[in-house]
Amino acid sequence: MTSDTVAGGGDPGHRARWLQTALLRSVSRSFYLSIRFLPALLREPIALAYLLARTSDTVADTSQIPVTVRMETLRLLSDGIQGTASRDVVSDVTASFVSLQENACERQLLKALPDCLFWLNQMEHADRNDIRIVLEQITRGQILDLERFGEPKEVHALGTAADLDEYTYLVAGCVGEFWTRLCFRHVRNFASRTEDEMLALGRRYGMALQLINVLRDAGSDLRAGRCYFPEDELNAAHLTPAQILAEPERFQPIYRTWLEKAKAGLQCGIEYSRAIKNRRVRAATVLPALIGARTLALLDAAGPAALQRAVKVPRREVRAMILWLAATFVSRRVINAIFERTKA
Repeated sequence: MTSDTVAGGGDPGHRARWLQTALLRSVSRSFYLSIRFLPALLREPIALAYLLARTSDTVADTSQIPVTVRMETLRLLSDGIQGTASRDVVSDVTASFVSLQENACERQLLKALPDCLFWLNQMEHADRNDIRIVLEQITRGQILDLERFGEPKEVHALGTAADLDEYTYLVAGCVGEFWTRLCFRHVRNFASRTEDEMLALGRRYGMALQLINVLRDAGSDLRAGRCYFPEDELNAAHLTPAQILAEPERFQPIYRTWLEKAKAGLQCGIEYSRAIKNRRVRAATVLPALIGARTLALLDAAGPAALQRAVKVPRREVRAMILWLAATFVSRRVINAIFERTKA
């Protein structure tokens, strides 16, 4: 297989369509629903960036493989995305991860890596450059996460709020910036605000979405030895990371402080979405904020019990949001109404 042929042969265009439809749908939940709204010029680079990010995330999460090996594999994968390592070498190294995936969709995702790297090489130069920039930041965040938590024998916490902000920026805030750059390049009269304003709002929006993941997954992360809540805040409350699950009520003031910060970040997402002129792009952009707001409402209502059980927005509620957006042509007034309703 040479660098100018698609992995496994076949028509490159057909393969790219399979990647951004069937494969993307199988490894995402709400994201696939969001990008279906987008024009093709936006949908392709965004879909590819998501698939590459999910691939690196799968590598990072393969716990059967030692942390040091995962970190080296992530660095090699990053080199492959940046074009400084060959596709064949990257595929050979990641092949050992395939059989270790319990989820069949994630096995398929890793097998499709050569196709994703081929597709990346076919992208228009500016889009390819933006994908490489955002994936370099995401993989750096994933490597930093492994360095911080590794294979802990006890629960470890991040040091400060700045550490948590850095993490949420590297794995998601940079995605808000990526989305913004693509939209200003591909969507005529994209927004009523300046590019700098939209970049700042997009960054805070992305960070808020990742913070929601941290809040939602706090219990399972703690059981795995990871605490994303700052150690200095825990110390001030005379609480250790290992005590959180045993004494969740004492942890609630810290948890709720970060929950409120996530709410403020989602408000930036609503401001960002309202500034978008293209209705299809507005719909794709606002849907994660609506799902996020509903998730926060469920976490808020669950209280300390949120650390003991999975909290997710039911699919029927997500479908209802999509139908309401479509039926009302994604009006700004309706966005506000849904956002307020999801918070209730």
